[in-house]
This record gives sequence, C-alpha cells and structure tokens, in this order.
Amino acid sequence: MNFTGRDGKDAIIDRFSRYCSSGKAEFFQSVGIDFCFGRREGPYVWDTDGSKRLINCHCNGGVFNLGHRHPLVTETLIRSLKELDIGNHHLISEQRALLAEKLARLTPVDMQYTVFGVGGGEAIDLAIKLARGYTGRQRIISAQGGYHGHTGLALATGDEQYRAPFGPPLSGFLQIPFGDIVALDESLDTDTAAVIFETVPATLGMPIAPAGFFREVQNLCRRNGVLFILDEVQTGLGRTGRLWGIDHFEVVPDIMVIGKGLSGGIYPITATCFRPQYESFFHEHPFIHVSTFGGAEVGCPVAMAVLEESSRPEFLAHVNKLADIFASGFVDLKAKHPEILVGLRQLGLMMGIEMVNELCGPIMSKTCYDHGILSIYANNDKRISQLLPPLMIEEVVAYEILEGIDGALADAKKLLNL
Repeated sequence: MNFTGRDGKDAIIDRFSRYCSSGKAEFFQSVGIDFCFGRREGPYVWDTDGSKRLINCHCNGGVFNLGHRHPLVTETLIRSLKELDIGNHHLISEQRALLAEKLARLTPVDMQYTVFGVGGGEAIDLAIKLARGYTGRQRIISAQGGYHGHTGLALATGDEQYRAPFGPPLSGFLQIPFGDIVALDESLDTDTAAVIFETVPATLGMPIAPAGFFREVQNLCRRNGVLFILDEVQTGLGRTGRLWGIDHFEVVPDIMVIGKGLSGGIYPITATCFRPQYESFFHEHPFIHVSTFGGAEVGCPVAMAVLEESSRPEFLAHVNKLADIFASGFVDLKAKHPEILVGLRQLGLMMGIEMVNELCGPIMSKTCYDHGILSIYANNDKRISQLLPPLMIEEVVAYEILEGIDGALADAKKLLNL
C-alpha cells in the first residue's frame, strides 16, 4: 500500500482543513502554495499529485540537513526496528548511554552529560530548568527577535507576539538586543540564572554576531555565576561548515541544545548537553525531569548515524565548498538585482537573503515557490528570506538554486514595482 497519493489533492486539502487546521489550509490556498508533500528524495520534494517539484531550502530549519530519506539514516532505522522499541525513560539505557558518550566526544570540550528530548522547545525548557535548579536563581536573559520554541519556558524567552494570546508573561524573563554586550552587562544581576542565545538567530533573519561577542558573553556569565545556554537547534550538525556553529567563535557554553538535524529527518530526538558540574543537580533529583519519548531507544542509532555522517571532515569540507558557491553567486545576483537585493547573511549554509523592505520576504516565499524553491521568510525580520538547503546537495543543485532565486528576485521586483 502506498502512503502518499491515496486521494486526490482536493480531497487531501479538504480532510486537512476538517481535521487538522482550517486556518493553514485556507492560508496556503489563498496564496497559491497549496503544496502537499508526496514523494521525497534527497533535496527534492514532489507535490502529492506529482505536478510540481521543489528543492527544499526550508528543511524544517535543519531537520533535513542530510536531505530526505538519506540511505544511511533510513537503513539504520530499519535495522533498529528489528531489535529495539521506545524503551523506558525512567531506567538505565544502553542506547542512550552510547549516544550520550558519542555527543560528549563531539561537542565542545567538557560537555560530558546529555538529557534527551523529542522537540527543541522541550530541550530548551530543560536547559532553563537546569539553570534555575542549579543556581537557585530565576532570571533568564534572551535576545529580542530570537526564537527558542513554543513550549512553556522556551516561549517565555521569545517575543510578545508569540506569548500574548496565551495570557500574561511569566515573571523572570528579559530580552535585550542580540549582539549588544553593553546591554547584557547592564542587565545581569544577582538573580540571573542564565543567558540564552541562538548562535545565529534564524527567526531574526540570520544576523551574525559581532566579533568577540560570544567570548564576552561567556566571560560576563562566568564572572557573575550565570550559566550560558547556547541554542544550536538549527546551527548544529554541520550547517555552518563546522560541526557546531559555536566552533567559529571558540567559545564553550555551559549548556548546549541540539535538535532538528539530529533526527536525520526520520526519528525525532533532541539533546540538552551540559558540563559535568551541573549534573550534580540531577544527581540529587534523578527523576525530576521526565520525557516519555525523549531519547527513544529505537531512534538513538539513527542519531548516532547522523553524528557520524555530519562529523566527517569530507562532509564539512563539502559544506564549505557549497558555501563558497553561494557567496560568489550572490555577489552576481546583487549586481543584477540592486533594486531589491541588499546581500547575503551567511555562516556556511546558514543563509539569509537580505532585501530592501518587509514586503520582500513574503513575496519571495511565493516567487521562490513558483521557481521551484521551498523557502520562507524570517518572521521577526520580514526583509529576510531564509535559505537553508540540504547540506549534501551536489554543486549542480547549488547552481540550480541560484538560478531559481534569480528568477524569483526578478518576479518579486515586478510585483513590488521596484
């Protein structure tokens, strides 16, 4: 039995509208992006009726770093299913121990312990819980325009637009401008438990931190007894051309959160990694945090395969070679489309297309779609279109993406009368 294309597209959209989300169905139909994932392979996804193919440059924020249905990942899961199941989060686990040991070897020095989860928000929640539990303090400082998830404590670190519909804000949370070390220094007090930043804030439009910023963050945190939490949910696992985005800045956080790409696009798993001294909190409270499906044993071999593939020097060299192609390509595109294109924000293949005004991002989502590119705009800076191609694409696909963006920019200019 096939799992895709069992019904006509209209029937699929109608069922989704009736039983999943009427708002999403109405929105995507209204903007002409009523695309339903059907066949998917490598960097490509096809509409359920086979009528349209897209290069996935959204990648669910890095879930599909290795593309869709990567052979190594899918074969690992098939083998795992023959022997393993979810397991029991309360008990000692061989599979979780092996995966945590692998992470300890690959993460920045001194990241010895890991607690596993299912989604990024859950993993961020745990990082904040650990910071508060260990320090006995309450205040959490995050970046304006940043995004760490839609769950409780993670939601509290984000902008008001995501929190307001659900009631008054939680106490103890403060946002400051990303990259402003003076604002951070002035905001730290004796009740500050942690500072949390994304290495490259995607929803804010991929700004790259000023030189020395993260080093100063680390220094300020350590001088004030504050934990530095780093969100590598999108930047981790080779996205920036190094295994971890923070490797570019030669800084070791106290807690690091990994997600999205660790799943290989096949089995959901996240990791909250931390330095050994903070494990003392869990030593005293070994059952204080429960995640029924976190670090499911059947998924641990999948994450191991992802780590092995993503950490290969040849893999990372390929990412950097692709990054050079995009950097050069956008120099040419800027010369060709100066009316709309400001430039490319880039750290490896963590890229944001910067344009002249906030109408550009939403328009580009549609014109990119029309030219066979799946891309979305940065919701907290709508001048920016996010560009996150799979890391394993061949060079010819990189050029195909650049050609599609060329056409999308031309169409966007016409629609905006630029």
